[in-house]
Amino acid sequence: MSAGPTPTTGPVVGFDLDMTLIDTVPGFADVLRALGRELDVDFPVEQMTERLGPPLEHLLAGHVPEEQIGPAGDRFRALYPDHAITSVPALPGAHAALDAVRGHGGRVLVVTGKFTPNARLHLDHLDLRADRLEGWVWGVGKSEVLREEGAGVYVGDHVHDVEGAHAADALSVSVLTGGCTRSELLDAGTDVVLESLLEFPDWLDDHVRDGLGGLAG
Repeated sequence: MSAGPTPTTGPVVGFDLDMTLIDTVPGFADVLRALGRELDVDFPVEQMTERLGPPLEHLLAGHVPEEQIGPAGDRFRALYPDHAITSVPALPGAHAALDAVRGHGGRVLVVTGKFTPNARLHLDHLDLRADRLEGWVWGVGKSEVLREEGAGVYVGDHVHDVEGAHAADALSVSVLTGGCTRSELLDAGTDVVLESLLEFPDWLDDHVRDGLGGLAG
C-alpha cells in the first residue's frame, strides 16, 4: 500500500522527459542507426524521429517482423547508453523549470515512457534533479503515479501526455518542443500551451499566485 504523497507546501509538478525536458532526437537517431546495422534494416530515421513520444515498439512496428519487435526493442534499450546519453542536451528552460517548482517549495516528478535506467542516465548526465522518477509509463498509465504523488500539474509535449494529466485530474500544460502542434494539443484538451519551458517559470508564478498551485484536488 502506498504511503501517499510526500508532504509539501508547494506545487507538485510532473514533467515528461523526451522532447519536454530533453531533446532526444540526436541520441534516438544514433541508436536506430546502430540497431539497423545489427539487424541489417534501413530504418527511416528522420521519419521515425519526427514525432517521438509513442512507445518504442510502436515505432518499430512495420520496420521489423512482428515477432522481432520485442527483441529489437530490448536490443535498442541495451544499445542506448553508449549512443544516446552524451549527445542529448537539455531543452532550453529545463533546469529553470525544475528550479521554479522548488522555488515555490514544491516537488518535481519525472514521469516518462522511457526505460527507467536510461531515463536516470539522462537526468544524472544533465543534472536534472527530480524528487521521483517513474519510467516505462505511457498515456493514461502516467496517471497512477501522478495521483499517488498528488500532482496538480503535468507538463508534456504529446497529446498522450494530455491524456495522462487529465486521467490524474491534473492540469495539463503542453510545450511545443515535440512533434505535436498547438492545434493537436488543444484538440486533445490541454489546459495551457507554452512555446517552450522558457515560459514555464512565469506561468508557474501566476499559477501559484492565483492559488492554484497546490496538490490535485
